[in-house]
Amino acid sequence: MLKKTFLLNLIFFISLAAYSQSADAVYNKYLDFNLARLQGEKDTVLKLGEEIIPNADKLPEKARISFYFSVGKMYEDNNQPDKAMPYYEKVATAVPDYYVVHRALGYLYLDDAKAIEKKLNEASNDKAANEQLTVAYENAVKKALPHLEKAQACDPSGETLSIIKTLYNDINDKKGLKKLSKKLKSLSQDCVDILEDH
Repeated sequence: MLKKTFLLNLIFFISLAAYSQSADAVYNKYLDFNLARLQGEKDTVLKLGEEIIPNADKLPEKARISFYFSVGKMYEDNNQPDKAMPYYEKVATAVPDYYVVHRALGYLYLDDAKAIEKKLNEASNDKAANEQLTVAYENAVKKALPHLEKAQACDPSGETLSIIKTLYNDINDKKGLKKLSKKLKSLSQDCVDILEDH
């Protein structure tokens, strides 16, 4: 019985040591990833980022959130917005007042809306396609608006405000447009501009 207990304890401590070593290794790779980002080494950033992604859960929570934002930016900078969005969404969920991620998401969703709008203009003679694209455009706009509004509330920009108003007009949402000033004021109450990673 004593041998069995000793063996179980030994296995437990070896597993614990292996886990902590792998968590330390992931964190060290995360530090290398950040250094490569600061030095502008795009290829190294992409390589390290993709190596860390499967093990990101081993990073401390704040470091993991910061890493997800950096991965989103990494993919956005590499013209891979579809890969960037899920990471940005994770950050927006974890830190809903971090307006920088909302700006990124808002403009990525706006790009989707613009692409649909272009198809909509090209399909002006096809009634069925036009109806389907109109719905898709409205949905894309409704995804972009909350993110653009949070960004505008925390870091006002004439360009972003103009885009928001245009989008409300495009989807014929007069009520939303009328409530915009009040909404922006409310959203401006809690704004985070820097993610802490420790």
